[in-house]
Amino acid sequence: QVQLVESGGGLVQPGGSLRLSCAASGIIFRFYNMGWYRQAPGKQRELVAAISSGGRITYEDSVKGRFTISGDYAKNTVYLQMNSLKPEDTAVYYCNAAIGYRDYWGQGTQVTVSS
Repeated sequence: QVQLVESGGGLVQPGGSLRLSCAASGIIFRFYNMGWYRQAPGKQRELVAAISSGGRITYEDSVKGRFTISGDYAKNTVYLQMNSLKPEDTAVYYCNAAIGYRDYWGQGTQVTVSS
C-alpha cells in the first residue's frame, strides 16, 4: 500500500519559513517524479515544485528563489523548504508521486501565512 504523508504545515507570519516533509512508504521516491502542489480556496491546484526521477528540478515562477525542493533517499522523504513566505502562499500543500500510470497523492497540509 502506497502512502504519502505530509507534515510541517502551520501558521507563520509573512517573511517566515516552514519546511514541509513528505514521507513515502510503499514506493521508492527516487524512481518517481515527485511534486509539491498547492490549492488555495477557490483556485485550481497548481504545481509549486518538482523533482523528476532523473533529478531535474523545476519551480513555479512565483516561488523561485524562495522555495527549495529536496529529497533524502535514506529516509525516503521529500522536503519543501519555504522561505520569505507571503500571504499569497496560503494554501493546502499536497505531495504527489507519479510515474507512468501510477499517480499517488498525500492528504495535504495547511500552510497559512498571516500576521
